[in-house]
Amino acid sequence: MPSVLYEFEDGLATITIDDGKVNVMTAELLGALCGAIDRAAADRAMILLRSGRDRVFSAGFDVKPLMNRDASASRTMVQAGIRAILALLEHPYPVIALCGGHVFPMGAFLLLASDVRIGAEGDYRIGLNEVAIGLAVPDFALELAGYRLAQTWRHRVCALGEMLSPGDAVSAGFLDRLVPPDHLAAAANAVVVQLKGIDMAAHTQTKQAMRERVIRSIRTIAGARQPEHQF
Repeated sequence: MPSVLYEFEDGLATITIDDGKVNVMTAELLGALCGAIDRAAADRAMILLRSGRDRVFSAGFDVKPLMNRDASASRTMVQAGIRAILALLEHPYPVIALCGGHVFPMGAFLLLASDVRIGAEGDYRIGLNEVAIGLAVPDFALELAGYRLAQTWRHRVCALGEMLSPGDAVSAGFLDRLVPPDHLAAAANAVVVQLKGIDMAAHTQTKQAMRERVIRSIRTIAGARQPEHQF
C-alpha cells in the first residue's frame, strides 16, 4: 500500500497519509506527498489533507538521520519537507487539513501551511519538540511559525518545545477549530461546500499576496546551505 493515497472527485483532491504506523515523514514519503499536491494543482482541485491513522496525524520527521548527525540524509529529508511546505503554501486552491491525533514536526508544519485546520477533540499533543530532543528549530520552520502562530505562543512553542493540547493548539494557531472526533468528516464536508462558493481567482490572488514574504524567505533558506547544528 502506498504511503500517500490520492483520490479526486468533483473538484476535491483527498490526500491521505498512511505509512501503516505513525506517519513518519521520510524523504520518500515527503516526495510522494509533493507528487500528490502537484496532481491536485493539475486537477485544479481543493485539497483535503488527512491521516489514515486514527490516533496520529504525523510523528514528524524521521529522527534517525537527525540524531545520527547524518548531514547528507538529513538535508535530503529536510529539503523534501520544505518542498512539501511550499507546495501547500503556493497551492492555488484551498487546503483543508484534518487532525485527529498527535502532531510533531514535520506534521505540524503541514498544518501551518494549510488554509483551514480542523481538529478533533481529544487527549493528544501538537507542537514543535525539536529543542526537547536536542535539535535547533530549523530556520524555515521559524519563518513558518512567525507567519502563522500567535505571537504570544511562539516562544513557548519554538524556543521551549512546549507540546500543546488541542485547545491550546487552536489558541496558538496550529488549528482553527475543534469538533467531536466523529464529526470530523461532516465538518470537512461543510467547509468544502462553503469554499466552493468563493471566487477562486480572488482567493488565489489574495493568498499569494499574503504569503509572498514567507514563501520568499523559505525559498531563500532552501537555497542556502543549512547550518550543521540544525541537523
